[in-house]
Amino acid sequence: MEFKGAFTALITPFRNNEIDEDALRKHIEYQIAAGIDGLVPCGTTGESATMTHDEHKRVIRICIDQAGGRVPVLAGTGSNNTSEAVELTGFAKQAGADGALLITPYYNKPTQAGVVAHFKAVAGETSLPLVVYNVPGRTGTNVLPETMGRMAREIPEVIGVKEASGNINQISEVIEYCGPDFSVLAGDDFVILPLMAIGGRGVVSVVSNLLPGEVAGLCAACAGQDMTQARKLHFELAPLCRAMFLESNPIPVKTALALINKSGLEFRLPLVEMQPENKSRLQEVLSRLSLL
Repeated sequence: MEFKGAFTALITPFRNNEIDEDALRKHIEYQIAAGIDGLVPCGTTGESATMTHDEHKRVIRICIDQAGGRVPVLAGTGSNNTSEAVELTGFAKQAGADGALLITPYYNKPTQAGVVAHFKAVAGETSLPLVVYNVPGRTGTNVLPETMGRMAREIPEVIGVKEASGNINQISEVIEYCGPDFSVLAGDDFVILPLMAIGGRGVVSVVSNLLPGEVAGLCAACAGQDMTQARKLHFELAPLCRAMFLESNPIPVKTALALINKSGLEFRLPLVEMQPENKSRLQEVLSRLSLL
């Protein structure tokens, strides 16, 4: 399985503190109809940190069922507990996911050797294509390019990385050390163009919850080396990319989807609704993009 293009980091719609299955299925259909390349349930954007294991598994099942093989599903299955990551990844494989996205262990801050051991353990127990999710701003641990290169060589199941360090030099070194067959995906929408210009394969996107066709189009333009179109889309999307981080993800994207009547607005604590001043700034961006 090769992961490339635009993968949406799906929100998880809630209603009365329960998973809103109908809304989730409609959102997945919206994504596929607009031309998205793949789907990622149960990531940060999906509020996986506040879902029970049963809810986590249910969301993965719904996504796989609704996608129906039309686009690949890269299921979020990471944990800072290796045995828990093994269990969730094994479930994703059994459910029919095409691969698993695993955040690096957070809070306990493993060494680089510990990160490698973690992924070796998951790979050894599950034998499913694995994409490392490197987001040091949330985990407290940065997977260094040398470590990614080691995993690419030593763990056949590790076939890619979602790189959310925001450091284009680090991303360049990851591509250099991991080789041309390794799928390096942007973990931030604002680096899609520079990342793909140096050999990256695509993005796991927050913005594509709102504009799946445009983000997929940007990835396609980059892959086809149409830099004029790629730059055009990059700058058109830039204000929305910034707006998605006016507050912690996924608060802005869920708020935006509610404002354009694509989803209800409900979070799980400790996430709360946007502060009024930030919501006004978000509305201004949406208005300028003719989304309201």
